[in-house]
Amino acid sequence: MAAQQNSNQASRGIWAAQALLPEGWARSVRLVSQGGRWETVETGVPAQPGDERLGVVVPGLGNLHSHAFQRGMAGLTEIGGHSGDSFWSWRELMYRFLAHLDADSFQAIAELAYIEMLEAGFTRVGEFHYLHHAADGRAHADPAEMSARVAAAAQASGIGLTLLPVFYAHADFGGAPPNPAQRRLIHDVDGFARLLEGCRRALAPLPDAVLGIAPHSLRAVTPDELAALLPLNGGPVHIHIAEQTREVDACVAWSGLRPVQWLLAHAPVDARWCLVHATHVTAQEWQDVIAREAVVGLCPITEANLGDGLFPMRDFAVAGGRFGVGSDSNVLIDAAEELRLLEYGQRLTLRGRNVLAREGASSGRWLFTQALDGAAQALGVQAGLAAGRPAELVELDTTHPALVAREGDAWLDSWIFAARCGAVRSVWRDGQALVREGRHVARERIAARYAQVVARLLGATA
Repeated sequence: MAAQQNSNQASRGIWAAQALLPEGWARSVRLVSQGGRWETVETGVPAQPGDERLGVVVPGLGNLHSHAFQRGMAGLTEIGGHSGDSFWSWRELMYRFLAHLDADSFQAIAELAYIEMLEAGFTRVGEFHYLHHAADGRAHADPAEMSARVAAAAQASGIGLTLLPVFYAHADFGGAPPNPAQRRLIHDVDGFARLLEGCRRALAPLPDAVLGIAPHSLRAVTPDELAALLPLNGGPVHIHIAEQTREVDACVAWSGLRPVQWLLAHAPVDARWCLVHATHVTAQEWQDVIAREAVVGLCPITEANLGDGLFPMRDFAVAGGRFGVGSDSNVLIDAAEELRLLEYGQRLTLRGRNVLAREGASSGRWLFTQALDGAAQALGVQAGLAAGRPAELVELDTTHPALVAREGDAWLDSWIFAARCGAVRSVWRDGQALVREGRHVARERIAARYAQVVARLLGATA
């Protein structure tokens, strides 16, 4: 979005009737953005001429784990009656879809996914990006061609981007050779270093983009490769881990240790790290994750869709664990639903209500603020409506039936637990309205292109 680049140079005033600040709810809040950040945040002040006047606003939430291209296959793997249907059979179908994606179709799908994220209240995405090569496995002339398409999709939609290029070299623990379906994903360490250089160039037009790295999983990277990757970039480090019981069993057979146990024993895990899923962990493992100040990346909609299982969230939360949420496979993109399902999964397991927030606290407020802070840490940024932080906010629609006559934390409780479509009225980044009246300002154009691309792709994969 060309306007986004111009907005980074201009000062913009936004006045909100009420806003959720780091210290709590405040009235008559004036926020001034400059250069992509909040320059000033004042409370109890009138609007100034030229200010955009909003109602109830909250910070924009980070989506810490996305595979954007999978939005194009959402809903196409829900056929019953297959014995043993699991994550692993789903993965084979995903590889079949992936085999038909070219750069243009990949970008079109990513753009649609990103505008849906913005419409849902996500203002930054951590793109766990592993589709690097052409369909035959050969590198593009520019090794970062597909990463540049991620950056272009972020620019077209206006969403903040933390790019997490994935290192993938093996099909299983112990350095097993990759299978043919994985040929578009594969790198050696030297090739990955060249990819990172290309990624830095691709991100240059995005002034607030962050570059991290993502060793895909302990299945896909050897210990020596993991050690060689970490010095290549100083940003966030994300890794899939302990998502499936089969993965845990295979790791034990290979090393004698469970995946999280092995990682903590052999890698310098710290606050830069995000352990994605970590579904199947022991109490000692999650306690050690907390001690390292790492973030656990939870993706409740995808984890439910794939039948992964439930992370032991209540005990982790009580002990002060850091977490954020992500849309992962993008089968359904909905920030509130991720938080709702996170709580509801624990309620079903523990057979209680309001099981994560401390006694007397709002469940919605607790889920939102904890996920806000955890995602920001994992994505290498700050979050919140305060001076010096990224100029991002979400306006809730207080005329929505689920939000009428609410006040304070009840807005968050009602958005997360009682609303469906339409509870997000507008979304702003860098002084620019990306969503108005619940719709992205470029939705018509981006959705039309997406429809053309997916119709062609599904014809090819039929």
